[in-house]
Amino acid sequence: MWKKHLKMFLLYKKAQGLAERTLQDYEYNIGLFFKAYPNALKDDERLEMAVLEYFSSIGHLAPATFNSRRKNLNTFFLWLKDEKGIIEQNPICHIKRRKEEKLPRASDEETLAKLLKAPDITTFAGLRDYALIVLTLDTGIRPGEAFGLLKKDFDLETGQIEIPAEVAKTRTRRILPILPQTVLAIAELIQSRHKYWPDTVPVFCTENGGKLGKNQWGRRMIEYGEKIGKKVTPYQLRHSFALLFLRNKGSAFHLQQMLGHTTMEMTEKYVYLSKSDVDEVHYTASPLNKLMPMKKE
Repeated sequence: MWKKHLKMFLLYKKAQGLAERTLQDYEYNIGLFFKAYPNALKDDERLEMAVLEYFSSIGHLAPATFNSRRKNLNTFFLWLKDEKGIIEQNPICHIKRRKEEKLPRASDEETLAKLLKAPDITTFAGLRDYALIVLTLDTGIRPGEAFGLLKKDFDLETGQIEIPAEVAKTRTRRILPILPQTVLAIAELIQSRHKYWPDTVPVFCTENGGKLGKNQWGRRMIEYGEKIGKKVTPYQLRHSFALLFLRNKGSAFHLQQMLGHTTMEMTEKYVYLSKSDVDEVHYTASPLNKLMPMKKE
């Protein structure tokens, strides 16, 4: 019984354009549960008991793994409830997410390249999303700051944007340089605006000229993440800018100015080097290389 529903659910998600990797995660995590409790869908009470027992049994897993299984089952059960009417209640509502250690995480360049191709730029919303992704990867701007920018804050001729004090999180005005690629994306977005919208409508607005919200932007990023098979968040884009900026020989001082951090300590905490970066830097920078150079055989 559950296999039939899972097969239909996966076809439904595939039709929505989800990446193969995402579909595989759904199939694996949902399958794990039903292989342990094959009769769980016979009635809601049996399903609730099975869910409680299952998550009690996997409590030893890492929070990220626990949350991944919870998320996949939650989506499946919501589909069974809302789309198919097979169950009356979603039993996952009783299961809380585990707190994950919040270390800054960047997306790899391959993921970012796929993300840039994900928005449908033939629509206003898709063009807006594309321009906002490009701007974030170019400057590391905070999402909340970007949402408040108006046309007057962009100087496309000189390639600069001003983040006014009333928009900046730190309430300190700053000027950010932008590349020609970003200038082009912003120019196309501004050109596509409704001709009757006043200049008080933010550049990154909704299709109706309303202000784009944090939750709305987060949901858009979730959709793009599912489309490319990788989790990407708005702040992950900011961190990706920071880490890649340093990898490309940018200085921590200039990064602090770009990110709008009030102290260098904040920048150092925000940007961490991956183990591969540390290994590479250590290999080239260790004083022992000069004190005790390896002999070539």
